Amino acid sequence: MRPSEHRDFTAAVRDRLANDADVLGLVGLGSTSDLPPPPDDFSDHDLFLVTRPGAQERFRHDLGWIPTSAGPVAFAFRETAHGVKALLESGHLVEFAAFDLEELALARVNRYAVLLDRADVTARLARVREATVAAGAGQRPDQAWHAGQFLTTLVMGANRAARGERLSGHQLVRVAALGHLVALLRATVPMGAGDALDDLDPFRRLEQVFPDAARELDEALVLPVAGAARRLLAILERHRPGLVSVAAAGAVERALGRAEGS
Repeated sequence: MRPSEHRDFTAAVRDRLANDADVLGLVGLGSTSDLPPPPDDFSDHDLFLVTRPGAQERFRHDLGWIPTSAGPVAFAFRETAHGVKALLESGHLVEFAAFDLEELALARVNRYAVLLDRADVTARLARVREATVAAGAGQRPDQAWHAGQFLTTLVMGANRAARGERLSGHQLVRVAALGHLVALLRATVPMGAGDALDDLDPFRRLEQVFPDAARELDEALVLPVAGAARRLLAILERHRPGLVSVAAAGAVERALGRAEGS
């Protein structure tokens, strides 16, 4: 879906819901907010519907409010108590949650735009955003814990792959260890200076904030398990020098060498 089509789709959703008396508000999230960075050819639609109490379930089950300009709904499922994912025939994805005004406080948001407001949706979303920021500020990562988890997970993943448990090895190195490494990279961004980073999904927009490290990570993740583990360790040592002791790095290297040689 081209950006112009994405915006037209958003406008069509708003127009359809504006005529429904049960709808109190509509919120565009992420690229659907049209705030920077704007939607591109790969953007899906992320929405909050705010309804009168008791009307939420109707919008989760009856998806007739979703425009058909990108094709009818091919598949939809209940992702959470409040949220639904709907895949359209064209391949375009619509993710939404339906809340009443009080339930809106359960949400967490970063980029958003209130597209329709028949109650105090704007004020409530501002408080939700404040709560999201406050929750993130109170969760500075324990770097020693992440570093320890990163090192030991590399060893576990390489050992399991060497044993023949390749899928487990892939998951440990390319998912679990990567998550700890990303947390350690993000910890170098001063509080308040990481506006380009996503405070809900730690993997979003790393390429913009850490271009060199992100490129190195992308290259590392296509290597065999033990090789990927060794490269991830090198990336940590290069971008967070001194965080890992020489003795610890050496022990991990020896474990990876055994796994590669098995």
